[in-house]
Amino acid sequence: MQTMSALPSPSDPPAVYRVAPDDDVAVALRDLAAHETITVGESTVVTTAAIVRGHKLAIRPVSAGQAVRKYGWPIGRATVDIAVGAHVHSHNLETLLSGTDEYEYAASNATEVSKPAAAAGSFLGYRRANGKVGTRNEIWILCTVGCVGRTAERIARLAAQKYAGRIDNVLAFPHQFGCSQLGGDLDRTRRLIAGLARHPNAGGVLILGLGCESNQLTKLLTEIPEAERERIRYFAAQATEDETEAGLQGVDELVQLAERDQRVPCGLDDLVVGLKCGGSDGFSGITANPLVGRIADRVTAAGGTAVLTEIPEIFGAERLLMQRAESREVFDGIVHVVNDFKEYFLRNHQPVHENPSPGNIAGGITTLEEKSLGAVQKGGHATVTQVLRYGERTTKPGLTLLEAPGNDGISSTALVAAGATILLFTTGRGTPLGFPVPTLKISSNTPLAERKSHWIDFDAGKALHAADPETVTDEFLQLIVATASGQPARNELNEQREIAIWKDGVTL
Repeated sequence: MQTMSALPSPSDPPAVYRVAPDDDVAVALRDLAAHETITVGESTVVTTAAIVRGHKLAIRPVSAGQAVRKYGWPIGRATVDIAVGAHVHSHNLETLLSGTDEYEYAASNATEVSKPAAAAGSFLGYRRANGKVGTRNEIWILCTVGCVGRTAERIARLAAQKYAGRIDNVLAFPHQFGCSQLGGDLDRTRRLIAGLARHPNAGGVLILGLGCESNQLTKLLTEIPEAERERIRYFAAQATEDETEAGLQGVDELVQLAERDQRVPCGLDDLVVGLKCGGSDGFSGITANPLVGRIADRVTAAGGTAVLTEIPEIFGAERLLMQRAESREVFDGIVHVVNDFKEYFLRNHQPVHENPSPGNIAGGITTLEEKSLGAVQKGGHATVTQVLRYGERTTKPGLTLLEAPGNDGISSTALVAAGATILLFTTGRGTPLGFPVPTLKISSNTPLAERKSHWIDFDAGKALHAADPETVTDEFLQLIVATASGQPARNELNEQREIAIWKDGVTL
């Protein structure tokens, strides 16, 4: 990955930011007026039009048909001649993406990436019998099917009141699937729920079934090793006279087991962080995502695990991850998961480049390549050690690539099912969403952090004016450690906890 230049000094606040030395564009750090003279490195540029904060301007002339570079990589091609100082966006820049690609493995590339020194630090977590470490000690109520979702919520509400103070919380995670699904679509739903049932943040799990659904309890349980079923209770509502009473009895048994657990000192090697972005803007790839990437580097260097997902949001940047594949097997896994996802788009008659949302575009992101090159910054420089399919769980330290779409709810739930015990969620435009585990929201810009302080946990915008970005990384790591040790994240304080399931098959 291209090494970024140092962020600007607070003593001389610049008007624009160039990510890499050979970039053709720079990002406006404030609204720029037409015909304004600005400094870019050793040169001066005169804007040809007004440019909104977060958007791009040309700092080199670009001919029609020529690739335009940002992050040191092409983010698309110019559709017309672009003069120095011009606004670069949807009106004069188009994607280079079309369909699947062929890739060549180079074993030497995986060893060229420098690794940061291991980060010092520890948190207080719950070490489970299987060796996994949780950041919370909660009782989770899961459903095999959407028909019993409200029942699960009722049980959780009553139990949370009854057992307050004995464990961290009692939560239900209803969904709308589990029936009228066929083949692999149903298998994926089952695998995801089983992954959630095995999560270390749950000191106990109640699985509530209906009885007649496609996602039968008996088959779901086969996805959970017998050794891990001690803290799982389950029943089918159709076979129970009073499902609320049965649910509360199951929760009571689980609470008696879970409340024995106590927080103990754990190292960063016990941490599994999920990496996510949503509602990105032109600053996401400059401030928030690189900050999360530095955390991923520290956690993985310490022997921990970081999980990167949103496969459609690495299209155009996948080679950066392939260069860091630990082995030929991992490289092939990246190739297959990327091309399989592109084929999923094409089967449904959708272009593979259709990704930046209206909010992304308004924030200054033009093409999927630009969004992807900013998004993969969250993976830092760590070696990619494994590739997982949707619903699978992490099995080794390092950087994991997980199959899931870009949708915030679906991909974040997949990260949790894969084993992430805390989510690092960057955003340039803001969102209140939260998921089963603590979901730290990192704003890419300070105005968002100030305006939505009840959503945002950390302001990465301050990195724009930090003399050394690592001081911001140190501060953010302290927040992660405090959160992993029990300090509630904003999503927990706001009771924003939910799951979403990826359904891509036929509904009966």
